[in-house]
Amino acid sequence: MSPVAPAFPEDEVRRRARSGAAAAFPAAEDYGHVLFGACAPTAPEDDIDRMRLVPPVFMEERLKKLIELGREPMYDDVELTTGIGGFTAALPVYVSALGSTRAAGGDPGLALGRQAGRLGLPMVIGENVVPVHGYGRLDGPPGDATVTLLGRLRAYTDELPDGLGGVAVQQSTEDADAEVWNLVYSDPAARPLLDSGRLAFELKTGQGAKPGLGGMTVLDTAAAARLGDRYGLDTAALGERHVLRSSSPGTFTAEILRQQIRLMRNNFPRARVWVKLHPGRDVAEAARVAVDAGADAVTVDGAEGGTGWAPVAFTGGVGLPLAACLRRLADDPPPCLLVSGRMWEGTRAVKSLALGARAVGLGRAALLSVAEDPDQGLIRFTECLAMEMRMLISALGKYAPDALDQQDVWSPDGN
Repeated sequence: MSPVAPAFPEDEVRRRARSGAAAAFPAAEDYGHVLFGACAPTAPEDDIDRMRLVPPVFMEERLKKLIELGREPMYDDVELTTGIGGFTAALPVYVSALGSTRAAGGDPGLALGRQAGRLGLPMVIGENVVPVHGYGRLDGPPGDATVTLLGRLRAYTDELPDGLGGVAVQQSTEDADAEVWNLVYSDPAARPLLDSGRLAFELKTGQGAKPGLGGMTVLDTAAAARLGDRYGLDTAALGERHVLRSSSPGTFTAEILRQQIRLMRNNFPRARVWVKLHPGRDVAEAARVAVDAGADAVTVDGAEGGTGWAPVAFTGGVGLPLAACLRRLADDPPPCLLVSGRMWEGTRAVKSLALGARAVGLGRAALLSVAEDPDQGLIRFTECLAMEMRMLISALGKYAPDALDQQDVWSPDGN
């Protein structure tokens, strides 16, 4: 296994954001003129990429579907609607936690929220938005809505169809100091989500980009001076013009995690409880503790996951790859396991579902899609992803994501 993280195929993601489902195929104008079948991989591989989906010859589930429908089933008979952490999603996909950076806030963040809402995909609002940009006000100035937590929440909920989607608001140690969950839970703007059972709070223990460290942001010297000594500021790490701002990662033991989840249940009884784990060596034990304590969903970022600022040494050398996390969780997977890490096309997503995940998270792929087209990019990208997932699940002789299992995946190392 290479210690270097595989490259992310940005060009392919942008092509899907422009072309939608057509991007899943070779160019249509080449049909009948070009021989296909020996395509090179689009990006360096990791363990999940090296796995293959393996349809059986005899398909008992397809026969059951044939009898149910009274005709031979097709790939568009696959039903992708999925329960995700207490929410209902149009497909087994959610938008991963995106925090306080410019790439996730401002116009890209609003475009992402609007499109995710329109699609009925659950969305996670990541850490440090309130400490960095503020909570926002219903009657605030127009610019206020571009970066604040309330602005992101409203952009999403204004587009959300009845019965689909939901928002998970993440909390880190700094967010806890700012009482983010209390602000959201008591805000009339969140009432429609609460009343419809579509609000969750996600306790963050870590992330794939920098497991074991807390959130990090880069400030100019003027902004750092305004913060004073409220945060961990390193004025020497990034040269003269920039200051590194670091959050505490928080301290967790099994008992602390249990008590945190119980506190969430008691203080916010109408909100769902999500727990986000970094790809640590004891990820299976941590997931069991979270589920036993009452978590509605457990999110695991593989070491390939995470869009945030991180030391270069971490991205290639710290944390378990997603495939290793899935293997450690395989014997006793959480009832609702959410995973992320280089998710950009249907094969990788379906493999993860077969290996125990309930849904997969879009991070970089979602941001690149809305950057390509702020109005339709994520919608087109998801159209392509959904079609691929239907074709792949149908090829396995199954017609719903929760019918997938480990037999549907072959690994070259036999694991």
